[in-house]
Amino acid sequence: MSSFKNTGASSVVYNVINTIIDNWTYLSEVDGLIGDGDHGVNMNKGFTMTKNKLGGKEVSLSEGFNVLGKTLILEIGGSMGPLYGTFFMEFSKACKDVEDIDKEAFGATLEGALKGMQAFDKAKVGDKTLMDTLVPAIEGYKAALADGKDFKAALEDMKVEAEKGKESTRDMVAKIGRAARLGERSRGVLDAGATSCNLILKSLADAIIELL
Repeated sequence: MSSFKNTGASSVVYNVINTIIDNWTYLSEVDGLIGDGDHGVNMNKGFTMTKNKLGGKEVSLSEGFNVLGKTLILEIGGSMGPLYGTFFMEFSKACKDVEDIDKEAFGATLEGALKGMQAFDKAKVGDKTLMDTLVPAIEGYKAALADGKDFKAALEDMKVEAEKGKESTRDMVAKIGRAARLGERSRGVLDAGATSCNLILKSLADAIIELL
């Protein structure tokens, strides 16, 4: 298929949620190298709370991500709760009225989510943040569409660019957040936000591919 039903995409929501829950210890380990080590703990808290709120029931993609976004904003401390909360709420808003989500609609949804985050967060590519994963991933997806690739191929390209973006943070010096105080000592390890963003985008893409 070339599209999927918004109302039939609860598997996408749960796959993203479960992926973060399954990897929370790894995320905190990554964060602990140059941060305060609580990224995985906080993410696990918010995503687990959302899973409990949804209770395994069928939800649309927009509904599920709206609940996730609100939960992250209201319940999670630090900077990542509001950041990811904004991403998921803007994602939800962008696809709320779209019944059949095709490759163009999904691209527009990603763009809407990114713009919402950029209005909230001034981090840019090269600052060693989740933007180093998110921006190249979305650009890779858009480039695939411009090349005439189908939905699945565009999602695969998004995954590739997300992984590259995550890995690029290893050689960066942090410019934002607690890690920025370390200067050159922040070089040589992955950024935790970029790492969790890669997990989110990969799980999002994989679950959508299963629906196509």
